[in-house]
Amino acid sequence: MSRPPVALDIECYPDYMMVGFLGINKPTFKVFELYEGHPFDREGVIGLLRQVQIVTFNGRNYDIPMLLLALSGRTNKALKQASDLIITQGLKPWDIEREYQVKTPSYIDHIDLIEVAPGTASLKIYGGRIHAPKMQDLPYEHDENILPDRRLPLIEYNRNDLETTVLLYQKLLPQIELRVSMSEQYGIDLRSKSDAQIAEAVIKHEVETLKGERIFRHEVSVGRVYKYKPPAFIKYESQQMRDVLKMVLSSNFVVGVKGSIELPEQLADAQIRIGNSVYRMGIGGLHSSEANVCHIADDDHILVDRDVNAYYPSIILGSGFSPENMGDDFLRVYKSIVDRRLAAKKLGDKVTDLSLKITINGGFGKLGSKWSIMYSPNLLIQVTLTGQLALLMLIEMLEKWKVPVVSANTDGVVIKCPRNKIETMNKIVAWWERQTGFTTEDVEYKALYSASVNSYIALKAKGGVKRKGAYAEPGLQKNPSNLICVEAVCDYLEHGIPLDYTIHMCDDIRKFVTIKRVSGGGIKGGKEILKEVDGPKGKVMKFSHYEGGAYLGKAVRWYYAVGETGCIHYKTNGNRVGRSEGAKPLMQLPDRMPDDVDYAWYVKEAEAILKDIGAI
Repeated sequence: MSRPPVALDIECYPDYMMVGFLGINKPTFKVFELYEGHPFDREGVIGLLRQVQIVTFNGRNYDIPMLLLALSGRTNKALKQASDLIITQGLKPWDIEREYQVKTPSYIDHIDLIEVAPGTASLKIYGGRIHAPKMQDLPYEHDENILPDRRLPLIEYNRNDLETTVLLYQKLLPQIELRVSMSEQYGIDLRSKSDAQIAEAVIKHEVETLKGERIFRHEVSVGRVYKYKPPAFIKYESQQMRDVLKMVLSSNFVVGVKGSIELPEQLADAQIRIGNSVYRMGIGGLHSSEANVCHIADDDHILVDRDVNAYYPSIILGSGFSPENMGDDFLRVYKSIVDRRLAAKKLGDKVTDLSLKITINGGFGKLGSKWSIMYSPNLLIQVTLTGQLALLMLIEMLEKWKVPVVSANTDGVVIKCPRNKIETMNKIVAWWERQTGFTTEDVEYKALYSASVNSYIALKAKGGVKRKGAYAEPGLQKNPSNLICVEAVCDYLEHGIPLDYTIHMCDDIRKFVTIKRVSGGGIKGGKEILKEVDGPKGKVMKFSHYEGGAYLGKAVRWYYAVGETGCIHYKTNGNRVGRSEGAKPLMQLPDRMPDDVDYAWYVKEAEAILKDIGAI
């Protein structure tokens, strides 16, 4: 029987430590404290740990080691020393276990959300992204003493962090349930792993099962040089593109100190002009260079977004690429996973489909990580360059037959095809698929509005809007930033609704907020205090600190308000936080729409977006 999930979070100070528990399904809040004259209730904590499933954010690296130390009877002083070693010196869980002679007991059932959540952010920032009601930083500096009157505010802060952890858990529940299913399937605990980590663990497990022996990380020396070896299908018709291929073949791809390969300067600087577009190569993929431009389908042209299906996995299998430490067994495992996913998709088995999709797509990023069992910088180069050179083959042939390509990005192109050349375009795509062995799918657009190749708004021919980059739908990977402005722009482009109507009619303050990480903490108001210091030409006045004002923390939420003056400043150096002029902090979401929203500011911002994407 599964245990009920309970969020856990720890606060540690020189003379005080607390462990907070908050039920996820039943929000019961329980606190265990340690301070002079108040021993830690070891038996109470152990009893609880035996009954529940612990959910943390970064608990594997911090909360669980600290909990083990508290359970072992360490003093407040010893706990604070360990906490500082973890935070400032990066001491790992295994270091703590070795140095302090503690071990995680088998009765602790733990899920850590930090890797499951996409991207890299603090709990506070994730809270802002999911519109947690309250965003709050630590009320006291980490090295201060916690006197009796400070304990309750700290406990309240801890509960707020736990409530944010619960919200994040609920947001990630589909991903967690998928990881539980995969853990049962493979007999490996995958619940706290990222997509890439899952791919690595599953592929390692499958390859080792096939080999009947353990495999080990492949060591690659710094300075090792690789050469690109193209598959036989990479061929060009123009001398320009043959010269590009020669340049790629002559380039040295050198392993750097961090284990990654930087693109050689001659390739990084290359601007490949085909038709009216300029393309640039990169380790991450091919990119066109458009900016502030729109393309609209009309009586003479259609707009088609043509993407390659499972591009990088197809290159790996089609070209027979594999990490050196895995050999052909990797290809057998990888092909089996791809085939099983296709079968599951055909049968409508969504759980298997999604789990195998994670394994297929997630593993690619591990090829460039020197700490991964899949580390293979040579394979990374072979795959990414093959992908770029193959796309350039397609682009070259389309442009040769006067079928313009207006955008290209990693695994696809957008074609502005004359209606009298649609058959020609389809024949060229079919030819390219035969030559390369890849398959493609297409979506037709009514219009494409691009600030850049990575930030655009596309209106689909069959209805609906595709938003990328700065205009992407909100979620865990992106900080909210005036979402109402993008919505207003989309409504205007798709339906002709005036910007000011959409903005004024919205009564959801969450669509008006900006979330921003402020290193060292942000402060609003107060007085800037200067100090006299020695400069190269005598005494000068330099920023010292802020006096007064409201400290907001390292993750700040605001909206733009009528009559709001001044900026939010960095507490550490007095610099302005970008785009915070007229910003009113909103660390606690209100129950209703504020009366002072500066609607005119948001209308101007929406107009600026229209200009950026070439719509006006």
